[in-house]
Order: sequence, then C-alpha cells, then structure tokens
Amino acid sequence: MQITLAKTAGFCFGVDRAVEMAYALADKKTNAVTLGQLIHNPQVTEDLTSKGVPEISVPEEAKKGQTVIIRAHGVAESVYSALLATGCEICDATCPFVKKIHKTVKENSDENRPVIIAGDPEHPEVKGIKGHCPDEAYIVSSVDDVDKLFSENEKLAEKELVVVSQTTFSQNEWKKCKEKIKIYCTNPIFFDTICDATRKRQDEASELSKKSDAMIIIGGRHSSNTAKLFAVCSENCDTFLVERANELFTIDFSKYAEIGVTAGASTPSAIIKEVLFAMSEIVKETENIQVEEVPSEAMTTEEMDFSAALEASLNSMSSDQKVKGVVMGITPTEIQVDIGRKHAGFVPMDEYSADPHADAAKELKIGDEIDLIIMKTNDAEGTVMLSKKRFDAQKSWVDIIDAEADGRILEGTVIEVVKGGILVACSGLRVFIPASHATERKGDSLEELVKTTVNFRILEVDKQRRRAVGSIRNVLRDAKKEASEAFWAQAEVGQKYHGVVKSLTSYGAFVDIGGIDGMVHISEMSWKRIKNPAEIFEVGQEVDVYIKALDAEKKKISLGYRRDEDNPWEILKKDYPEGTVVNAEIVSLTTFGAFAKVIPGIEGLIHISQIADRRINKPEDVLSVGDKVDCKIIAVDYDKKRVSLSIRALIEKEEAEEAEAVEAPAEESAE
Repeated sequence: MQITLAKTAGFCFGVDRAVEMAYALADKKTNAVTLGQLIHNPQVTEDLTSKGVPEISVPEEAKKGQTVIIRAHGVAESVYSALLATGCEICDATCPFVKKIHKTVKENSDENRPVIIAGDPEHPEVKGIKGHCPDEAYIVSSVDDVDKLFSENEKLAEKELVVVSQTTFSQNEWKKCKEKIKIYCTNPIFFDTICDATRKRQDEASELSKKSDAMIIIGGRHSSNTAKLFAVCSENCDTFLVERANELFTIDFSKYAEIGVTAGASTPSAIIKEVLFAMSEIVKETENIQVEEVPSEAMTTEEMDFSAALEASLNSMSSDQKVKGVVMGITPTEIQVDIGRKHAGFVPMDEYSADPHADAAKELKIGDEIDLIIMKTNDAEGTVMLSKKRFDAQKSWVDIIDAEADGRILEGTVIEVVKGGILVACSGLRVFIPASHATERKGDSLEELVKTTVNFRILEVDKQRRRAVGSIRNVLRDAKKEASEAFWAQAEVGQKYHGVVKSLTSYGAFVDIGGIDGMVHISEMSWKRIKNPAEIFEVGQEVDVYIKALDAEKKKISLGYRRDEDNPWEILKKDYPEGTVVNAEIVSLTTFGAFAKVIPGIEGLIHISQIADRRINKPEDVLSVGDKVDCKIIAVDYDKKRVSLSIRALIEKEEAEEAEAVEAPAEESAE
C-alpha cells in the first residue's frame, strides 16, 4: 500500500501567522482572548484555552486591559469600534489576504458600485468582508444564487458591480459565477481574491485524488477550506474527512492500494503526523507501505484579469529590490503592508529598526507609507518578506560616509553598552562609540546613556566592513566651548538662571547653567547652618540660582542660591520687632543662661537673670532642653546678629496687672 501526503497539506501562511501570534501572547502570560475561534480547528481552540487564551463570542465580553485577538478570518469594521469602546487592546491576526479584500471593497465600492461577494454567507470571513463594504453588498454561493440575485434586483444589472470572492471559495464555482455575472452586467469589475495557497491546495488535491483509490482529508468539519478539499476529491475517488486519528478506525483500508492524504489550511502539522502514524499502524501488516510527498503542479490562468496583472508585476521583483509599502496592520510579531502586488507583504519586527527599543505600534499608524527592501518572495505561500531596517541602513550608509568627510553632526539613539563602549542606532545603522569618546568626563556612567538621544561626529569609516566609529565627547566639548564664549560675552552679576546640579563636594555644588558650570558654596545654600551640601541639593536636581561673582580670567562663576526674602534676620526685622512676645523652644543651656529658637535660623539668649523673678543658681533649675516657653524680645543687635530674650519681663508684667486689679476694687470701696 502506498500513502502519499500532499506537499501543500496543513497550515497556510495566514493561519500559521495567526496561531503563532496567539501562542506568543500565551507564552508571555498576557491576559488575552480570541474573538470567536482563531481558526476553524477545535484542537487548536482547546489547546489555546488550556494555555490561558479562551474564546469570547461578542466584543462586549471583552474587558479593559485584555488583549483581544482578531481571528484569521477577519471581522467587520464595526467590530473594531466595539472592541475599542471596551478599553481592550487589539491584536489583529487577520490573514493579510483577507485584509486586502477589506481594503479592496472599501476603496472600490460606493452607492453606484455595489459589491457581490462569492462565498458562504454564514462563514465569518464573508461576514467580515461585508462589514467593510461602505454601501450595498450581496452574497452568492453558486450560479443559482446569481440568477436569483438579479431576478430579485432588476436594477442591479444597470450598475457597475464590484465582485470579490472568499479566499477559500471553489475556483470552479468562482469561474462559473463570473461568467454568469457577465451575462447580466456588461461592465463588472472582478477582483480575483481566491488565495494562491488555496488555489494550489485544491489543484494538488484534485490531481492526487485522480491517481488514488481513496483520499483522507484532515481538518475541522466547520472549515470552509477543508470542505472544499473534500468536495474536489469526492468527484474522483472515495473520500473521507477526519478531524483526529481515532476516526480512521471506522475506515476499511484493505480495499485500497493507493491512498492520498491532504489537510485543510487550519490543520496543525502535529495532527497530520498523528493521522499518518495511525494509518501506518492500522495497515502495518500490509507490505511496502510508503509515505511520500508529491509536488503540486503550477497554476495557469485563462484570462488576464486583476490577479493576472498583479502576478505579472510580481514577476519583476527580485531580492534587494526597493519598494514602498502602505501599513495595513501591526501585530506583536510583524507589520502587514500592501506593496501593490498580489502577494501579501510583511515586515518581521526584527527587520523594522536597528534600534531594539523602537516600537512600531507607537511610531506607525494604518495608512503610513514606508520604504522597504524585498528580502524573500515565497510564491507557494503568496508572501513577500520585507525589511525597513535594511532600507534605512543602505540609505544612511551614504550619509555616514559624507558625515566623516564634512564633520557633520549626526543624531542617534544609544541602544546598548558593549565591551569598550556603546552602540548608537542612526537611521538603520549601528555606530560604535568608544568609552573614551562616549561622555564628557572620564568615569561617567555609560548605562545612563541607554535609550537617550545623542549627537556625535564620525571619526572613522571602514567602507569594506561597513563599520563606523564616532565621538559624542567631541560634540559636547565643541558645544561647551561655544556656550562658554556666548556666556562670557554677556554675563553679569545678578543674572538669574535655571540650572541642574551636576556634582557635589564637601564645600559646595556645581550647577550647569546652560553648558557652563558654576559653583554654589555651602555658605550660599541656606540661611541656616548645614554641614554637607547633600542636606540641600542632590545630583540632577533643578535649581534657580543667580550669579554672585565672576572671575573672567580664571573662568570661575560663583553662584548664589539662598534668597534675601528668606533671610531669617529680615523676617525678624519685619515681623518680630523688639517687645514682641514669642513662644520659643529651649535648644541649649549654659552657665549664664539658655538659648531658645525664636524662628527657624535665629536663636536668642535668655540670660540667667531673665529666666525667673527670683535669684536662681543655674538655668537647669527652671528650664530643660525642649521646653517651649513664652518670652519677650527685649533687644536685637542686627550687626552682631544677637537677640536678647526675657521670661522675667512677662512674669513681672503679669504680677503688676494682678496688683492693679486688686487695688482698683479697694479704692472704689473707700469712696
């Protein structure tokens, strides 16, 4: 017995891509769900559910924070709006071929050009296509449906019709429908949207079934693609549809000498292998079992329609050819682009930019046009792999060479710290910056540069190896020199600046005031006594300073930070004149008295003679550190910065008032 496996059996490009995207989200433990079945295969659906990616039925079931995966069959335009309204993220796994049909019907139809879709009206792909038609859309699944459509809509024949098909529609039925539509309508516009992979799969299945005694079709029973394969093969030999290997045991293989096997586009390779293994086990007593692949024959077209024209243009493409692509969709793994050809274009994320931190989802939007280079064309799958990174690199290499010659300053993003320096991404190229040229000062952190934008000059170019070496330090030093010359040309004492603290020492802080460093001495930081500048400043802090003094010869700048209005002696003069009563805190005790904090930054002395209205031997007989007492400011010496306080003055005043209160009633009584 000979078992022949069709070469095109199993996942097509669009299905494989959708499954890959879903499993990538599952591996990342993302809170993801699929809107409906991702593909028409129950085993894949069950496996994704077991891995934490369940299925929801309608957009309203989506939750904020979830990632909703759009199935490979696509959805109507209104579904996207409904999903966004829930606050969820969207991962669009729509097959690029289906996406192209959405664009075709949207751009080519209007109220005078209704759409006819050839396909299964209950299939999600067809429903999705209809949901992108701006006006009228009709669905036909057979020649009879075409007759019925025009008999019920007589005026339809007068309009210029736009006709597309489901990607998995039977090509024979499609051909018949087109001929019938031409009879009713004199000027229809046909877009041949049956997927090439589907076309080849059906052709190969048909040829294989003609040479076989029986055919095994592996796939989901709800899969349109699988159903078409079953129908094609059934015309030529006994044909059996199975979803899993256990269904094979109901088939009597003994009467068949040659068995062909193929699988629908939604069938994983693991299930195909499982079925083949089970078949070999079932017939293991039969001699000369062979399992082989047969190549599919090339397709030919009978008429030069839209698809043929696109195919002809595709033939002119070669590796490294430059093209422009329009962004059709962005997923976690790739960017889908329309390059104006029948093949579906995609840019893998690692071919988007030389900068690993670049985020295509944030930098691009649907409809953007980007320059690309073709890397690989896969005619079997109908796809073209492209690269933006390589296009950028080719274009920027010329700029790099010119920049070395003219000393031009370039801009790039630091992407990585490597041995001996850093790498800077500049328009698709990586430029090496040695550690000695990466920062202005030796010893400055290289890690802090990662993800920052820097300016640099090219020091050296190796054209043969396509490598460039640059310097950030040279640009920084030139900029500092220019800033210095501009500063000294107009600098005056009293000028105010908003600066950034660059470094701290034991005696002060160095502040960058626009490419020039000045120093704030520790004595100029605060009106209160501090022991270390770190009490006031920290590196990176933004501060307002003013020029206190300039030394043009030595290029030294003294900066002030504390403000006159914050001077505690000015506050005291304004708000606390002599005679003011304050509630002061005892901060220290001596043999001759106690020091108390009047306001922040000023302490006054309560002499031992002013602590009580009686003689005391030492201040601690009456006071303790931390006590808060009411006292009177009895004298202030602003020149010597001294304040004299008295508790006794308040006690004597209180006693005098009490005495007056006692004498007053006695006098009234005598009268």
